[in-house]
Amino acid sequence: CELLLLLADLKADKISMSKEQICAISMSKRNEYMNKTARLKPLQSGMRKAKPYLFILPSMLFFAVFAIYPLIYIIVLSFFDRSIIGDMTFVGFENFIKLFNNPEFGPIMKNTVVYMVIVVLLTTVFSMLVALLLQRPTRLNKIVQQIAFSPYVISTVSVVFVWMWMMDADYGLFNYIIDWFGLGEVNWVTDPNVTIFSIAIVSVWKSLGYNAIIIIAALNAIPKHYYEAAKLDNSSSVKTYFRITLPMISPTVFFLVLINIIGALKNFETINLMTAGKFDTTTLVYFVYQNAREYFDFGYASSAGVILMVFIAIITLLYFKVLAKKVYYR
Repeated sequence: CELLLLLADLKADKISMSKEQICAISMSKRNEYMNKTARLKPLQSGMRKAKPYLFILPSMLFFAVFAIYPLIYIIVLSFFDRSIIGDMTFVGFENFIKLFNNPEFGPIMKNTVVYMVIVVLLTTVFSMLVALLLQRPTRLNKIVQQIAFSPYVISTVSVVFVWMWMMDADYGLFNYIIDWFGLGEVNWVTDPNVTIFSIAIVSVWKSLGYNAIIIIAALNAIPKHYYEAAKLDNSSSVKTYFRITLPMISPTVFFLVLINIIGALKNFETINLMTAGKFDTTTLVYFVYQNAREYFDFGYASSAGVILMVFIAIITLLYFKVLAKKVYYR
């Protein structure tokens, strides 16, 4: 461009130049341009490589401040004696030894595992049944899908209070139905033999719609020619489900089960609102809250939090180890 401008100026000024002079100017401009490009090339290459990291930098900073830092801090805090007043005192593994020697630790872990199994099992089974019933894209099914999904977006407080009214021992809907059949009333929220199951039912009902919608999307993504081939082979509905449908949606089910496991192990709101850890419903996550918020023993609560984190990691690794190879990926 500079060479063309130069030639235009020369022509305008009626200055004649030989071909050799024009070639010399052209080579000089070319070398100047190449030197400038060579100097800028490393800078441009560095900017090109750094651009993706600049885009994710805000998210990474947010993740580091609100996830990585608290994780490291709770691990460090578990080795200290820290209360609301006084200085931090290093105690090593004393908090963990105290936790394992606590006679309540065994029942707490049992409640955690029982609650997780009930929630994951019922959510997976019922969400698959609901998805099969609502799979067809009819107008009625779309309305029912929206109704089924609505509990997932409603606040946990509202959901819990509605269910506590239905489970009320004196005026609840459930006991009214049971009395109508001539059966004895059930203390849904105060009986230690039933309460953990009642809490699990509320959690299942809240997350059922979300799981069903995800499975419906997976069912609709299955190619139709598989079912046409099964129909030509006179395959029964049950055989078609276990040989075609279930393997094809197995990646989705694998993901949902994992999410439900982690969510059940971390669930706090439902337990806090329904029983506040009473009636043999204390789980490990509520135990962490109880020691930190009520007893202000932050070091001891942090050690329980570390145990919860390790427990979730072990469950997740075992889950991947046992079931990951049985998932069918197209």
